Amino acid sequence: MTDPITCPECQGKRGTRLGRLFLACIICGGRGFVGGADEPAEPNPPPIWESPRWADPTIAWALPCRYCLGAGQVTSVNRATRTMTTAPCTACA
Repeated sequence: MTDPITCPECQGKRGTRLGRLFLACIICGGRGFVGGADEPAEPNPPPIWESPRWADPTIAWALPCRYCLGAGQVTSVNRATRTMTTAPCTACA
């Protein structure tokens, strides 16, 4: 464990804002700092579509697709070029 420091991924901003949508930083979990009791676990957590929460019948019923969450489209954000691309979900098709 180390002393708390500013998150190297979000520089303490807690995440990224895309219009009205706020995406919490995956490294610090939206806290803006890492270390101490909030040290990120190694290795990184699995992708959300592999989460054990999908075993819950209520979640599986409400969100039929693990990739697009039932929206039918998947969006990808490229931070380097500052572009956002949307494509049809291949898992639902």
